[in-house]
Amino acid sequence: MSIGTSTDMSTAGAAQPPRADQVTPSRVLRSEWIKLWTLRSTFWTLLAAIVVTVGLGMLFSWGFAGHAADPKDPVPDAAMRAVTVPLQPYVIAQLAIGVLGVMIITGEYSTGMIRATLAAVPTRLPVLCAKAAVFAVVVLVLMEAMAFVAFFGGEAIIATHHLDASLSSPQALRIVVGVGLYLTVVGLLGTALGAIIRNTAGAIAALFGILLILPLLGEVLNLTSWGKHVTPYLPSNAGGDLLTNMPDPGSLGPWTGFALFCLYTAGAMAVASYLLRRRDV
Repeated sequence: MSIGTSTDMSTAGAAQPPRADQVTPSRVLRSEWIKLWTLRSTFWTLLAAIVVTVGLGMLFSWGFAGHAADPKDPVPDAAMRAVTVPLQPYVIAQLAIGVLGVMIITGEYSTGMIRATLAAVPTRLPVLCAKAAVFAVVVLVLMEAMAFVAFFGGEAIIATHHLDASLSSPQALRIVVGVGLYLTVVGLLGTALGAIIRNTAGAIAALFGILLILPLLGEVLNLTSWGKHVTPYLPSNAGGDLLTNMPDPGSLGPWTGFALFCLYTAGAMAVASYLLRRRDV
């Protein structure tokens, strides 16, 4: 009788729901979801990224189609270029997504809310993991949808000038899907830099330096004999290999380059995790 009673008690204890004050992964995720959508900048930044990318993609497609149809000045490799033209504005979207990735964490430091967050989750690392996970899912879903809309809209315009391109074109599906993947990793890189630097302006400057300045320096390095062996390994150059069907000589290849870009971001996240544990708030 005592054994049965003990077993029943242990089973009942195991089946008890979490206490109201208990920290669980689902509660941390829900908290970060609420905080993400409470920020007005989240909605407007994502909307701007979508509208600008789709709108400019159609504008670029219209200009490209008109130029490609000119028999006096034909566009080289027009059929291959037609696949990537509608998606070229991703270079603008990456700035919006990267800045939002920075702000979802530096905003808490600037307002002092980070103290309450880390007091509620004293182990700290679940906060960063939840922020990154929630943000990554939102960006991936929206940016993939945006990429497909921009691609189909742009190709509809290009098709009116007798240039055929579709998802069945060589490398097309990989490039369209790659836009969402690339932008998601850019956003996570921004989050990692925000956690490392803890200052919005500083983290954004660092992100823009990585995405915009390093490739320009790479162009200068290409003038040297050894520079061509370095520039393919720069973060944005490596990640950008996923989004082209006309790679430069010496590039790492689509998935190899993207894997290296993910590795850079994972390294930044590891540094952010270490500093989050070691620093005072």
